[in-house]
Amino acid sequence: MAKLTGKKVAILATDGFEQSELLDPKRALEEAGAETFVVSIKAGDIKGWKDKDWGKSVHVDLTVGSADAADYDALVLPGGVMNPDMLRIDEKAVAFVRSFFVQHKPVGAICHGGWTLINAGVVDGRTVTSWPSLRKDLENAGAHWVDQEVVCEQGLVTSRKPDDLPAFNAKLIEEIAEGPHGGQVP
Repeated sequence: MAKLTGKKVAILATDGFEQSELLDPKRALEEAGAETFVVSIKAGDIKGWKDKDWGKSVHVDLTVGSADAADYDALVLPGGVMNPDMLRIDEKAVAFVRSFFVQHKPVGAICHGGWTLINAGVVDGRTVTSWPSLRKDLENAGAHWVDQEVVCEQGLVTSRKPDDLPAFNAKLIEEIAEGPHGGQVP
């Protein structure tokens, strides 16, 4: 596995994130040597969602209003239904996501994380995957949706669900190790 020593990765989330889709990539990135930072639209702690109830809380390192994409090497967008639904209507969160694409930095989105990508205006013309219920949303935003475990295009890594986490984490680590990717903004 590629080593990510010296790399800083932002994980953008808020209450209702799918617990495994935040904690598993965070652990994999840290095991590969990266330093991770949980960025949110609120300070304090955010609460995960596990199965059919609230899960573990995670401490927020900084709010999106005080975060700058220039300080990070990559971005991770966990899913869950509530989490990206709240993020995609927050102007600062959407601008933060778009900044990674403008700077050609790797971005990983799993499950419902694609909703935030739509609002950031970065999926038009791209091949992506997601939780199946987002298919029409992504297609309506100009994306080509496929049903695959992991899809990677110009530094954008997408996956469908928690079962895809091993492939998602491996591809995300590989893309972060490669560094900036040309053509990131459509």
